[in-house]
Amino acid sequence: MHNDEYRIERLTGERLADMTSLHKAVYGKTLPSDFFSRKYNTAFTSVMYTGYLAYAGNVPAAFYGVIPCFIECDGHPVLAAQSADTMTHPDHQGKGLFITLAQRTYELCHKEGIQILFGFPNQNSLPGFVNKLNWQVSAQMECFIIPVKALPLERLANKFPVLNGLYRFYAKNLIKRYESPQKGITSSLINEGFYSLHRDSSYLSHKTYTESFTIKTGNSSVWFRIAGGMVIGDIDFVTDDLSDIIPRLKKIAGRLGLQKLQFQADKRSELNAFLKLHAEPIPSFPVIVKDLSSRTPLDKLAFAFADIDIF
Repeated sequence: MHNDEYRIERLTGERLADMTSLHKAVYGKTLPSDFFSRKYNTAFTSVMYTGYLAYAGNVPAAFYGVIPCFIECDGHPVLAAQSADTMTHPDHQGKGLFITLAQRTYELCHKEGIQILFGFPNQNSLPGFVNKLNWQVSAQMECFIIPVKALPLERLANKFPVLNGLYRFYAKNLIKRYESPQKGITSSLINEGFYSLHRDSSYLSHKTYTESFTIKTGNSSVWFRIAGGMVIGDIDFVTDDLSDIIPRLKKIAGRLGLQKLQFQADKRSELNAFLKLHAEPIPSFPVIVKDLSSRTPLDKLAFAFADIDIF
């Protein structure tokens, strides 16, 4: 199928390598060969490879895709999808490929029974989603950064590749002291009455295309990544732990050689209110929604940083 000089093809298992090469051309980084296969293999939802590639001849020129999942609404899972990777090769920008591929993807979503789409665009892509693709802004995330006194072990490992393996070995062994047997946690926002991601065991098994850790601090569970500091995706709070949880996390981060704690929290969430006691909020991701057929009240939807595909 063609769009002017471009051929438009649905993502398949055979075309995943083209995504990897396109990502290299756009971002200059080489990802693990199985990264996109793990990210877009969402067989647990019964819908897979939900997106389209544009080709100039045999060269991948652009991609847009969404990641199917479920949103828990009043105890019932609703088939949804997160707007994820948007990539256009530098030689093919300004050709309208993003809009073309997005519209084709939304048609596919409707056909596959996906009822609602959500996403977290940066400021550059937000106008395109809202003004050209009719998404709605439903909420706002805020970032909180808490400094940690620590030797810059992670930063040094990233700067000098010879140290990277040693640091990873050290970090994993240290984390084992606190590690929870569970991988990931259920959404704290559902307990607050919001509609949010349905993180059952199938979803959490899928969410392994990036490395993350789940630890216990007191009786609370914390889901985090090591990525320029301790990046916390979500916390399953136990009220008695509130006064101690930040000091405990700073202590663990310090031992890991991480110089900051970083959080992203919905402005309306209990986590956001708690974090304001410890740091000044910084405006972060807008949350956008495109309702295909669910008629979900937008003000009921809320997400944690763990729900974003980059976590």
